[in-house]
Amino acid sequence: MSEKPLVDPLALENQVCFALSLASRSVIAAYKPVLEPLGLTHPQYLVMLTLWEHEPLSIKELSVLLHLDPGTLSPLVKRIEALGFVVRRRSATDERLLEIALTQKGHDARQLALSVPKEMMRRLDMGVEELASLHASMKKVIGAALHIQD
Repeated sequence: MSEKPLVDPLALENQVCFALSLASRSVIAAYKPVLEPLGLTHPQYLVMLTLWEHEPLSIKELSVLLHLDPGTLSPLVKRIEALGFVVRRRSATDERLLEIALTQKGHDARQLALSVPKEMMRRLDMGVEELASLHASMKKVIGAALHIQD
């Protein structure tokens, strides 16, 4: 009977947290040249994705959807506004609320962004099914981690 070699539970290459961190940094870096024609950084792209789906949104609503602190999000939205993609305006239904809405340039940018997912699949050399499986696994990890924090 052969014995299995001992695996060091603290070896860096065995840590899920290290793999997730490295994957995150690497994938975000891979997005950089793909997003350059849009003139957006990855965090700005995430804001735009959210607005293309749900606009208009308040900073609070946007922060909930993106799981970001409003204090982090406000300067990000200001930079996107300076690029001409969004405007901040008072809500028509509640003047106390400041909402973020897309400009025509912001709406037009969506058309250009349609090529981003396909290009990222090509760069990552992963198909739709493989990415869907990875996405499902990531959602499971995120859900478990968020549950632990509660």
